[in-house]
Amino acid sequence: MSLDYSSFLTTAPAGQLLAYAGAGVVASIALLAAKYPDRAIFQDKRSSLPSMAAAQTKLLDWMLQHFQDHGLTWTFTALTLPRNVLTADPRNLEHILKREHKLFVKPSMCVTIYRRKLMWPCLSIFSADNFENYPKGPILFERMYEMMGHGIFNSDAKYEYIMTLAGPQWLYQRKTASYIFTVKNFRDWFIGVFVQDLNVMKKHVLDKVAESGAEVDLHDLMLKFTLDSFVQLGFGVHLRALQQDKLPFAHAFDIVQAQTGYRLFSPFWKTEELFSRIFQPWKPNMKDHVKVIDNFAYNIIQQRRDDPEYESKNDLLSRFMNALDDNGNPLNDKQLRDVILNFIIAGRDTTAQALSWTFYRLALHPEVEEKLLAEILEYVREDMVPDELHETVKKMKYAHAVFFEVLRLHPSVPLEQKYALKDDVLPDGTQIKGGDVIGWCIYAQGRLEALWGPDCLEFCPERWIVNGDLRNVSQGQWPVFHGGPRLCLGKSLAILECLVALSFLVKQYRFALVPGQDITYMRSLTLPMKNGMRVHVQRRNL
Repeated sequence: MSLDYSSFLTTAPAGQLLAYAGAGVVASIALLAAKYPDRAIFQDKRSSLPSMAAAQTKLLDWMLQHFQDHGLTWTFTALTLPRNVLTADPRNLEHILKREHKLFVKPSMCVTIYRRKLMWPCLSIFSADNFENYPKGPILFERMYEMMGHGIFNSDAKYEYIMTLAGPQWLYQRKTASYIFTVKNFRDWFIGVFVQDLNVMKKHVLDKVAESGAEVDLHDLMLKFTLDSFVQLGFGVHLRALQQDKLPFAHAFDIVQAQTGYRLFSPFWKTEELFSRIFQPWKPNMKDHVKVIDNFAYNIIQQRRDDPEYESKNDLLSRFMNALDDNGNPLNDKQLRDVILNFIIAGRDTTAQALSWTFYRLALHPEVEEKLLAEILEYVREDMVPDELHETVKKMKYAHAVFFEVLRLHPSVPLEQKYALKDDVLPDGTQIKGGDVIGWCIYAQGRLEALWGPDCLEFCPERWIVNGDLRNVSQGQWPVFHGGPRLCLGKSLAILECLVALSFLVKQYRFALVPGQDITYMRSLTLPMKNGMRVHVQRRNL
């Protein structure tokens, strides 16, 4: 007896057919995931590497362990992901990040003018350097787009130029923003805002906590401080986060960052987020949190558009609102939103986290704190005006050494990756194929004996001072501010803000860790403290 399925297919409800099809897809994925839990489909198992599922909570330390076990370059594969090459070799990083101008021409029958392709005999100019071969790539872009959009941290360089009136989007944004990051602005404007917000922190939080003997989450406090400062400097808005308990934007921003970081190493992130929305509809999801940060950004933009004098302002937002794209049009609200959120990550998160980890290390190493305090007392006076303070902190070598040593062990951006467009060979001989992902773990790099010696795990600011001068370390060995053409635009600003904050706070207060805390990092795009950092505050009597 034969069974006729045709009648079933024609009479079954469409929803039922979709359910059967969906069940089949899910079952197939489940079988593949069970058979290949730690590698790409049909790839042989590497006994040297455990499942990445076991590394999800401590991903950075998982990577560090494998650099220690397998050397400065190793690879892994995972279901739905391309081959990943992880390297800590400074030569490889220099090769990937830095630009070597190798231009050549060849005959062509196509020329691009104003984004229009015309068939016309011409000579096409190609850029064949290493930097252009390693953009951020489609995998990173897709996973970060919901948060970052086309902002400076998620936009790519083009690897081929024919004729164009404007450069890559990241370069356009970088050039527009660069007019803000000047020595004159640092000296005459930025330092004044930093000191103003530090005084708000002192009056509204630290003095009260010191007097009452209560605890305070210093990590949360640093995030509020840098958010207040950067939003005022960048967008002309006084948030007064330091005077508030919770800020919905900051909460949503942290969650979206963490989820975006999770997406980078989760093969089934789309399915997981879909199932979460279906089976936990009461729970705020990624889209809900993105809506909160979108509303924050669009409100800032609308406030500025409603200001009749916005064209005369000189902050970051006004620079972009007055700028034109390569078609001669002003940026729309979505483009401005992407600018705002990308620069908030740079101006708020990375600096606040660096300060938090610095106070953590000072609490663990009182001898370092005493040396730092001695330098602060030697150089910094209470009555210093901003331009004098600007020149003074630049001379404080031990403060720089402390800050750089913290960034070595606790880099604000702990993990980076690029995407190979074409085949290549790294300086250490590693073969790269087009489509490979090349990553480097800055967190692991700072803790490797091969790069920093046998005391690599010790907190030792003195390693940064050689013959009385600050040690110069290559971008390949210490890429905490990235490197090459995309070197962190706000590097000088971040160093300045942290040193001013350290000088102000260490001079007036001693912070002691509340016992029994588990102070560790949370997996994210940056390096936030997972559980915060609770401290007791004691005023100094100097």
